[in-house]
Amino acid sequence: MTKQVDFYFDFSSPYGYLAAQTVDDLAERHGADLRWRPILLGAVFKKTGAAPLVDLPLKGDYARRDMARCARRLGVTFTFPETFPFSSVAASRAFYWLHERDPAQARALAKALYHAVFGEGRSIEAPEEVAAVAGELGLDPSSVKAALEDPEVKARLRQEVEAAVAAGVFGSPFFIVDGEPFWGHDRMDEVERWLRTGGW
Repeated sequence: MTKQVDFYFDFSSPYGYLAAQTVDDLAERHGADLRWRPILLGAVFKKTGAAPLVDLPLKGDYARRDMARCARRLGVTFTFPETFPFSSVAASRAFYWLHERDPAQARALAKALYHAVFGEGRSIEAPEEVAAVAGELGLDPSSVKAALEDPEVKARLRQEVEAAVAAGVFGSPFFIVDGEPFWGHDRMDEVERWLRTGGW
């Protein structure tokens, strides 16, 4: 039986960005079916009463240091965009719109959007900014911008966020491995061990 990993993330999540660097390889090593599922932490926080980590006293300073340290360990570039945290609605809608047409290209777009914001410090908040990144992958920017206003695309994102909350997702990155939840970039070793052993 094929193992399944749901990878929930917010494009405004630095730890989600870090997880995105290695999650494909992790799943491939274990023959797992990996599903990338962007969500909106703002909507989740309304349920949990949480706030962006970097805005919290003491924890925020630590998190910024830890994010940069983790990026160095992974050997990836890391920077904070000028506006942070930011709305990831446009990026998430673009992903789900493209996913209906080409899941592999949607995953490539997700990685490109993450690199643009946390690798290069660019903004991906506005529709035209998301469309520009999509254009760099050979997609038609005008089609992407139009899709972001499509009622069906908007509804799809709402449904995904609601389904994530119903599944117990409350942060980014968040992994569900055959029904078992794991929260955080620092739990990826446990995700891998669970896939390798079948659980404990």
